[in-house]
Amino acid sequence: MRLRGRKGIREALEAQPELIVLEPAQYKGRWKELFGNDNPIHVELGMGKGRFISQLSSLNPQTNYIGVDMYDELIRRASEKAQASREENGGTLANLKLALFNIEKIEHMFDTNELERVYLNFSDPWPKKRHARRRLTHSGFVRKYIDILNENGEIHFKTDSRSLFEFSLNSFADMGLRMRNIALDLHAEETRTDLVMTEYEMKFHDKGVNIHRVEVVIGDKALQTHLHQLEQAERRETEAAQNDREHDGEADA
Repeated sequence: MRLRGRKGIREALEAQPELIVLEPAQYKGRWKELFGNDNPIHVELGMGKGRFISQLSSLNPQTNYIGVDMYDELIRRASEKAQASREENGGTLANLKLALFNIEKIEHMFDTNELERVYLNFSDPWPKKRHARRRLTHSGFVRKYIDILNENGEIHFKTDSRSLFEFSLNSFADMGLRMRNIALDLHAEETRTDLVMTEYEMKFHDKGVNIHRVEVVIGDKALQTHLHQLEQAERRETEAAQNDREHDGEADA
């Protein structure tokens, strides 16, 4: 992607130190210090214009959010979205940071176990096979995410690219990772108002394009919680089936 930034854009970014982090590597292992609390940290890698991360931060003040992109112009646009979201939803921007950084070196920005969630939304599909290693769901990247995610760690991935989604599912499976809530058409029955949409998602959804989504469970504690939820759901289904059989038996009598 090539973006033509406005004149004086760097100065505009430097004028917002409370929101924009231009040298994020210096905070590796110290992001909670920067936020000033011990709340969990969720990160969107490749945030684009920033609608998604801005909306999430406004709706969830008890979670810290970091939007990461490598383009000055997208950081500027995201800062505008953040200000607009704050005015629309109220609150402050205290739980949001926008970081200018190259995702390929993400291990230099975050320390081991520093994050709780990584969002990958509509990443570049890099369709040519020779570019597979550049896909953000390639095992080379996923290993980095696993290292920086903590015991509650998860990856939430959305895309409109069927080929990238298939590649990603295979990548996660080959690494032995547990997946849940796999959707080939996220909004098939009705628009998922419980999930925040990105700019791309809104545009594609309006055009009838299928949105694919999956959640990948990384941390040990997250996995235990997931397995416990599955056991509870199975128990409820068994009890419901038993009640149905008893009811049918009473009806036959």
